[in-house]
Amino acid sequence: MSVRSASARYEGLGKDGKGHVSTQSGVLSDNAYGFNTRFENEPGTNPEELIAAAHASCFTMALSFALAQAGHSDGTLETKAKVTLDKDGDGFKISKSALSLTADVPGISAEEFAKIANEAKANCPVSKLLNAEITLDHTLKTE
Repeated sequence: MSVRSASARYEGLGKDGKGHVSTQSGVLSDNAYGFNTRFENEPGTNPEELIAAAHASCFTMALSFALAQAGHSDGTLETKAKVTLDKDGDGFKISKSALSLTADVPGISAEEFAKIANEAKANCPVSKLLNAEITLDHTLKTE
């Protein structure tokens, strides 16, 4: 259906190397990443942060469309994703993406909301891509 692209360049090797990542849209353009931004919280981005952004935005959009399809026409959805990078033998693996959702959807029951949110979690394209545990906790604001 659609193909999106990004590119990465790494100059130098290992801890001393410096990377730059760019996206087709230009939202990221030569943004810095490397060992320090990944493991030492230096300014710049890292793959896990980018995956967290992708998962939060994909899930939130999937939920928005599912709620609209169920007949709801108003609301606000805010999702945070926390992606966990764990040691895996001599390397690392992304083991978990924890979604945390706060929603305000007038007129929806807690049961209907939970059902639709969990279906969106399971069916958003990024959830389907990740080979990791995916959790969801949510808060539905009530009047």
